[in-house]
Amino acid sequence: QVQLVESGGGLVQPGGSLRLSCAASGSIPSIFGMTWHRQVPGKQREWVAGISSGGSTHYADSVKGRFTISRDAAKNTLYLEMNTVKPEDTAVYYCKISWSAREYWGQGTQVTVSS
Repeated sequence: QVQLVESGGGLVQPGGSLRLSCAASGSIPSIFGMTWHRQVPGKQREWVAGISSGGSTHYADSVKGRFTISRDAAKNTLYLEMNTVKPEDTAVYYCKISWSAREYWGQGTQVTVSS
């Protein structure tokens, strides 16, 4: 099976930067997608960004221009570079890898944007 290990969450000031990482291990096919999601209490999970095995990237409007998703294929690690963060970016961030009918989630990491 697949395991995802997240790291990088924490407290950051508005306007600051933070990088999240998610290391994947296990049996992963050639075609897959990796995504970042976030969730706050009482709110529906929100898709943030995604990257395909071919390198195509997509972003939610709320983070477009501020966040960058990337992947280090050699390390099987997904990254989310968060720049110019806002208080509304505060959430638990989760990484996910998926293909066909399968999906695997990371444990989640708290990001708090506050002065």
